[in-house]
Amino acid sequence: MTARIRVLRGAPDELLDSIRSVRDAGDVPLVGDDRWPAAQWSAVRDLTAGAPVPDGAAWAALTSGTSGTPRVVLRTAASWERSFAAVSVLFSGAAGLDGAQQQVLLPAPPASSLTLFSLAHALGGGPRPVFPGGPGADEATFFHGTPHALRALLDAGAASRLRTALVGGSQLDARLRADAESRGIRVVAYYGAAELSFVAVDEGHGLRAFPGVETEVRDGALWVRSPYAALGYLGEPGPLRTDGAWSTVGDLATLDDDGALTVRGRADAAILTASATVIPDEVEAGLRTLPGVADAVVFGLPTPRVGALVAAMVEPADGAPPPTAGRLRSLAETRFAPAHRPRVWFAGRLPRTASGKPARAEVLRQVGTGEVSRLG
Repeated sequence: MTARIRVLRGAPDELLDSIRSVRDAGDVPLVGDDRWPAAQWSAVRDLTAGAPVPDGAAWAALTSGTSGTPRVVLRTAASWERSFAAVSVLFSGAAGLDGAQQQVLLPAPPASSLTLFSLAHALGGGPRPVFPGGPGADEATFFHGTPHALRALLDAGAASRLRTALVGGSQLDARLRADAESRGIRVVAYYGAAELSFVAVDEGHGLRAFPGVETEVRDGALWVRSPYAALGYLGEPGPLRTDGAWSTVGDLATLDDDGALTVRGRADAAILTASATVIPDEVEAGLRTLPGVADAVVFGLPTPRVGALVAAMVEPADGAPPPTAGRLRSLAETRFAPAHRPRVWFAGRLPRTASGKPARAEVLRQVGTGEVSRLG
């Protein structure tokens, strides 16, 4: 019998049994988000109802949607199972904790591929998942989530038993790592994608290829040869491209002779301004180091003759005074070359995806409609 995709919803702590039942029946679980509007639920159900499911598909995960509409990614059971042992080692570290006897706190909703991976890991003998505010949350020794979620946890003083934080989804700020480590939390950051799963990990000394993954840079773009790559998309195509056993989602990167990887962001997000090409991720990383700035999104504002002006929307840190354009420009002059300095500034609370990543497409929409204030 042909497998079908089953769209699931419900309380996070009840989903594990539902996922297990779907998998045992030979079908493919796709977890939705109860915060979705009715139109999004309808669109997902319409997409999954008649779409053919390729042989071997066992999981359907959603991309983050940071740059627009989320896509459905299909993958085999083995594409995640092959990484379980390595992830267990990352969690346990030198402490030698028995991962199967531990609990992992998952702040992102189950619709996030980041959380869905941990649910699959739990079904395969990994740490038992717990969710913020739910039973066992205060007893969790492991964490798997985004930098934004880890920051919120630390600020709330709710991480007293955590021993290891596995952090992905966006770039980890050095100050956040230092804060967590000062509280006795071992931090393992990683780079990956819903289509590629784990690609590289950073235990404090730079990104290195995840066990079993090979990396190379072609014309500035990162390609990986990995046993963890997905089958592809359901319905419309996405950024995943393949070349034999190699895959890419178009992220720009550099690779040092010693194997250290630096990921610079998606090529299609690059800003062409005058004679320079500006990578938003690099400017965002610098902005996060500025006093009073918690996070930032950088984008291009189309402008005649120069192509685009570099613009930034900054989220003030809690307790920081409201930023002014003059203050931000002065600080930016100490961090960036002239072409990379934002020329137009916005401020406010950044919209975020379900998993906690800044939602770049929504920032652009808010700027375009005048919903956020331009700083003078």
